[in-house]
Amino acid sequence: MKIALAQINSFVGDIENNSILIIKRAREASENGAELLITPELSLCGYPPEDLVLREDFLKACSKSLTRIAQALPSIKVIVGHPLKKGGKIFNAASLLFNGKIQGTYFKKILPNYGVFDENRYFEPGEKEFIFKHKSLKIGLLICEDAWSLSPSKLLKKKLVDVIIVINASPYEIEKYDARVKIITKLANETKSTVIYLNAIGGQDELIFDGGSFVVNKQAKLTHQLSFFKEETAIIDVFSKANINNTFYNKEAHLYEALKLGLRDYVVKNNFKSIFIGLSGGIDSALVLALANDVFDKRDITAVMMPSEFTAKISIIESRKMIKNTGVNYKEIDIQSIFKLFRKTLSSEFKNKPFDTTEENLQARIRGVLLMALSNKFSGLVISTSNKSETAVGYTTLYGDMVGGFALLKDVPKTWVYKLAHYRNSISNIIPNEIIKRPPTAELRHGQLDQNSLPKYEILDKIIELYIEKDLDIASIVKKGFSSKNVNRVVKLINNNEFKRAQSPIGPKITHRAFGKDRRYPITFKH
Repeated sequence: MKIALAQINSFVGDIENNSILIIKRAREASENGAELLITPELSLCGYPPEDLVLREDFLKACSKSLTRIAQALPSIKVIVGHPLKKGGKIFNAASLLFNGKIQGTYFKKILPNYGVFDENRYFEPGEKEFIFKHKSLKIGLLICEDAWSLSPSKLLKKKLVDVIIVINASPYEIEKYDARVKIITKLANETKSTVIYLNAIGGQDELIFDGGSFVVNKQAKLTHQLSFFKEETAIIDVFSKANINNTFYNKEAHLYEALKLGLRDYVVKNNFKSIFIGLSGGIDSALVLALANDVFDKRDITAVMMPSEFTAKISIIESRKMIKNTGVNYKEIDIQSIFKLFRKTLSSEFKNKPFDTTEENLQARIRGVLLMALSNKFSGLVISTSNKSETAVGYTTLYGDMVGGFALLKDVPKTWVYKLAHYRNSISNIIPNEIIKRPPTAELRHGQLDQNSLPKYEILDKIIELYIEKDLDIASIVKKGFSSKNVNRVVKLINNNEFKRAQSPIGPKITHRAFGKDRRYPITFKH
């Protein structure tokens, strides 16, 4: 039996073009001998549609397009994920199309309501299983979270199905692929069915869908593996006796490709024609530039170095080296005269006040204003360069280096920034080694180093992970071997800087708990 797995990049809300894409892939699959084509969860409207599904016109457009797809594809069976309003209730659904008609529809039973998922806000849970026959085969259908729960799979086990199709819009996280394979292998083993796991691909605001679809046979062996971070339609023989090992993947390579995909889709889908990056001579902006350079034409990238009196010569020298390596557009705008003017203007107000973080932040805000001015004048998007470690503890300036429309490293801890820089240089030496080797510094005053204000990043990142991602309290983190002083300080910084994070640009989620939609804390709180 030949089934086409359409790992497609749906555009949220673009129902017409998503429909055209599904029809195109189905026709191609049919011409190549496929009897059934499967599309991802909510492929018709894109995932997650969020409050769009509360609009009557949106739901009607989805229903009309579903009928059009069925009429356009009479000779091949197609499974399409879509929202559906029925009996006054809205469902996350998947329909089987054949012979020009909708043959049946399954409603997702288990609605995730954690992390980035809000499905209980929009959908009602389904109650019945959906099984259809193809030739002599009994095929069951599940949608994403259903496969992670016992109850839907138990029902299919009782029905003795031959194949279980699981359509998904499962966002990328570091090492999440391993968890998927483990869950699907368990499902195949318990039901004694071949399980097809089809995932979506593409970037959608804070989420990255990484594809990586696969098939596990009834002996619980992996038999097929699709590409990661790439649109692909694969025609497979479901009952192939192939037996492949779990795909080995380099975590740094996967994360790098995930960030590239998230950046590309955010810029392209939002119709930006160019991007601007503030280059500092530090590793964060260097990594952002390397990622952008690997995604876009160098003519569409402008890097801007804005030195002040505190900027070391090496920062300018190494930045220029990176520009030579990439060939992107480059501007140097000295901010010393602007900084002096600000200080002069405020001198009477700041009389007898020492130089402190106020003046440091002024420099960052001057740079932010200049970057935004360039982006406005030339219709581009500023890519923010702050990483997760800085964002967590507020080691970044509101309306300064936080400006921009997309914070590419927002969920990337500093220790991973270094790993990614080394990985990228293993392909070709794009980031000057001196940028990677030198101690990180904001260069907003003389002799400033990050580690004079913060614990070492290896320690800081671990505390952040335990507090943010694992939800451990201070005492539990201290018991893991961290000093009480460091833990209390870091936790206080995290809590005190919630107001900054609430005003930061969105950025792609890559860890188990990202700031933003994934982790929602009150700004005003005490605990």
